[in-house]
Amino acid sequence: MFRERKQIIILVVAGVMVGGFVLLRYLPLRRERRAVMQAKAAQAFVLNKASLESSQFFTIRERLANIQKTAAKFEANVPAGRNLGGFLQEIANLMNELGLSEQQVQPGQETKTNNLNCIPVSMKCKGSLGQIFEFYKRVQTMDRLIRIEQVTLKNDNNFSGELSMQTKGIIYYRTKAEQG
Repeated sequence: MFRERKQIIILVVAGVMVGGFVLLRYLPLRRERRAVMQAKAAQAFVLNKASLESSQFFTIRERLANIQKTAAKFEANVPAGRNLGGFLQEIANLMNELGLSEQQVQPGQETKTNNLNCIPVSMKCKGSLGQIFEFYKRVQTMDRLIRIEQVTLKNDNNFSGELSMQTKGIIYYRTKAEQG
């Protein structure tokens, strides 16, 4: 009986020790391990996100540089002030230089918006396809922004190789107050 009692006491003490170990050491360590694993997963997520964003940063920086170049070119090609006479003279000189005949360049009714002013321009002339093609190439490289909206090319009636060109375009300018 004493021996059975001793065994029961040993079993109870062992059970209390195991229960104490489980309750006081194992379960808190398990919760702490779970919290550490969650923190580690959160940090890995943040690191992956930062890595992805840093790789995108260089792409975005490159796009920004390209947009800034385009914006600077736009600012340079949209003059502050109308200067319509200078533009019309430049087009007439270009047509003369290329040997185009029956030249006609006429501005239309100006349209004003908050930030940009537009002047439609009608251009007509006659010349060979090569001359007209060169005219458009040179218009593209002009210092002033010109948006070509309509181009009509017609062959003459006797098919001599001379074309009649009719173009409708728009030029832009900013008022001096908007320049800032």
